[in-house]
Amino acid sequence: QVQLVESGGGLVQAGGSLRLSCAASGRTFSSYAMAWFRQAPGKEREFVAAISEGGTITYYADSVKGRFTISRDNAKKTVYLQMISLKPEDTAVYYCAASVRYTSRMIDLYDYWGQGTQVTVSS
Repeated sequence: QVQLVESGGGLVQAGGSLRLSCAASGRTFSSYAMAWFRQAPGKEREFVAAISEGGTITYYADSVKGRFTISRDNAKKTVYLQMISLKPEDTAVYYCAASVRYTSRMIDLYDYWGQGTQVTVSS
């Protein structure tokens, strides 16, 4: 089992940058595919980015491709989401998730979730 704690959210102006971190507990972090999802008020949770166990495979939502970068440091048991050129529509609670099965865009394949961190982008 793994516990996930996100950090790094905040208020930023449009065009700005933020880096989110997700720290994991447990000894098997390197066995999990990791992902970031987000949920805006009144909307369903949506996929943002995913990374394979070894970090060699990444996937991105079309809406963030070229602006967001997912990475991981297995020695530190941490996954990151570097966000640049932020837009007001990026405003949401961002969740870190772990999967024991697949690197995927599908929310249902993720087994463990963090509590989320708020990102607010002002125009």
